[in-house]
Amino acid sequence: METVPPTDQKSARQAKQGMVFALVGNPNCGKTTLFNALTGLRQKVGNYPGVTVEKKVGECFSQHGRRLQIIDLPGSYSLAARSPDEAILRDVLLGRRPDTPPPDRVICVLDASNLERNLYLATQILELGHPAIIVLNMMDLAAANGVEIDPKQLEARLGVPVIPCEAVNGKGITELRLAMSRADLRPSTFKAPIPDRMREAVHEIARGATRRDGAEPSPRAISEAMLLLTEQDGAAVPGSQGVPEAAREALERWTATWKADGFDWRGALVGARYAAISELCATVVRRGVGHGPSLSDRLDAVLLHRFWGWAALIGVMGLLFWSIFSWAEVPMNMIDGMMGSLSDAVTRSMPPGDLRDLITDGVIAGVNGVIIFLPQILILFFFIGLLESTGYMARAAFIMDRLMSRVGLNGKSFIPLLSSYACAIPGIMATRTIEEPKDRLVTILVAPLMSCSARLPVYILLIAAMFPSENVPPLQKAGLMLLMYVLGTVGAFFFAGLFKKTLLKGTPPLMIMELPPYRLPSLRAVLIQMFERAWMFVRRAGTIILGISIVLWFLTTYPKPAEPLPEGESPIAHSVAGRAGHLLEPAIEPLGFNWQIGIGLISSLAAREVFVSTMAVIYSVGEDAEADARPLREALLDAKWPDGRPVFTPLVCFGLMIFYVFAMQCISTLAVVRRETNSWRWPLFQLGYMTGTAWLLAFIVYQGGRALGFG
Repeated sequence: METVPPTDQKSARQAKQGMVFALVGNPNCGKTTLFNALTGLRQKVGNYPGVTVEKKVGECFSQHGRRLQIIDLPGSYSLAARSPDEAILRDVLLGRRPDTPPPDRVICVLDASNLERNLYLATQILELGHPAIIVLNMMDLAAANGVEIDPKQLEARLGVPVIPCEAVNGKGITELRLAMSRADLRPSTFKAPIPDRMREAVHEIARGATRRDGAEPSPRAISEAMLLLTEQDGAAVPGSQGVPEAAREALERWTATWKADGFDWRGALVGARYAAISELCATVVRRGVGHGPSLSDRLDAVLLHRFWGWAALIGVMGLLFWSIFSWAEVPMNMIDGMMGSLSDAVTRSMPPGDLRDLITDGVIAGVNGVIIFLPQILILFFFIGLLESTGYMARAAFIMDRLMSRVGLNGKSFIPLLSSYACAIPGIMATRTIEEPKDRLVTILVAPLMSCSARLPVYILLIAAMFPSENVPPLQKAGLMLLMYVLGTVGAFFFAGLFKKTLLKGTPPLMIMELPPYRLPSLRAVLIQMFERAWMFVRRAGTIILGISIVLWFLTTYPKPAEPLPEGESPIAHSVAGRAGHLLEPAIEPLGFNWQIGIGLISSLAAREVFVSTMAVIYSVGEDAEADARPLREALLDAKWPDGRPVFTPLVCFGLMIFYVFAMQCISTLAVVRRETNSWRWPLFQLGYMTGTAWLLAFIVYQGGRALGFG
């Protein structure tokens, strides 16, 4: 069988998919903003196979109309991988991942206001031999801090194009596209010095890695050998393909010798690189004098204050929840009206029968029960994107670190918890940046307690049922919504402290966190992120929720009663779903929940927001045409127990909200926990303790409220 030479394979791939650029840089260097500026909406987001690390790939076009592919790699401060996301960065650049093509070229994004620190990763990447482009981002912030950089001098020293840029303002994007279109890009000429004591070891490991005994190792092999020596314990992070045995043996032999001699080989390599970078910066950077405190310093004096910092954080969260109720009311009514008109059109155009009921009561009612909350989801994601792009989100984590330390964790754990406000799945995946295994596991166990966006439709529906009057101020509703988020956060802290003192004892590591400078947000980047996440929500409504709504309609419709039912009795009670709800009712009746709510609890295990579409389906089955047009809120208010008592009283609605704050109603989250912990032990434990806590607190709320006369 004839084989195709690697060079021909590479040319064929480039002709089909376009040249591949890897976008790399430190966290908070503006890499994502630049990625959005280059690719716009031509992006695909997924995960790297075998690991829960996000993979973002986008497309743009060169100045000559040629297709270019850009891979946005995880941010890192070094190629010496100590976590799965850093290992992805290293392995893609080294061509170790068969699922991702090796990049043809590399774009290194540097924060111009912190050039020396950013050059550490950049020089490691440049030494790998890829044709590269340096992007000096945030030049405006550098100038504001009195930092002047000579791009031409830096270009001459590194041997690669250097593009000054302000990605948030769109400045430098055209120049970057021109540089990406160049056919004469070459690898960098920069080489970090090797300490004399380590030269022989580096060359031996490099020869072993390339299986070239006795031959002079290539510059790339030397760079890879230095990476191996700076990685923790001299070993590759699990998930990489490792290195040849000869290199491994040489690595273990030399590190054992140095340990015995008390020689810090990692420190020597890092120190030598920083010394070379410092010498480089001395020739290309000039710092002004007489500059007072920067704008970031002046803002931090208030926003990180012991009192005003908390006041600002609470104010920001309160504004977020107030806007969710006040700004979204009009578009929500529009969506509800459109879906109602669609249901009426289907009713008029089709004869009565099960098929019409399936479309109107199953498909339309079920999807409308969730899609109507899209405006709130858009507002939530807009605010989250705004806080992230301005740099305030890192300040929120810094403020919360003071509280986190009291439960045995630190700010590194709170960053995944912040992500869990949008969805627990990326929050749990974000724990891969936590180096201490016990801290990582504790964070995974409590992350689902942070109220995610999937709970938002449930909260909004139940709050609307609690306050049916249109005269209730939005601020009052926002306050109750904020209370749910506070309860989830307090619960996460409580269980984190409990687990750190019992199951997973350990001393929390010191937190080292970079606070990025404040900057004006890129509205384009925020909108792209908002619509990307919103589309995932809509896609979920159009797939999982649509499928569940259809299945649920069948379960709530069949089998049909063989004989006419007594007046007031719903046929849903005799269906498969009704029988399942009746089986569950004895366990949830002490909470004030009836069997219809039990059906909602079961179905929402697929996704929490499915509870809303379940209620929409249940309370549409068996009703007349006039009832179909009523808002779901009114249907809930009309729901009665057999003795005539209302089901959805304010006390029951509040208890049900408490239940959803603490219950693990998401199979997808359990699957991700299983994947992250590589065991069913912890997801089952998580399901047990969260469900038990939810039941107990809902029981206390309902029974305690009745005892106090609120029933």
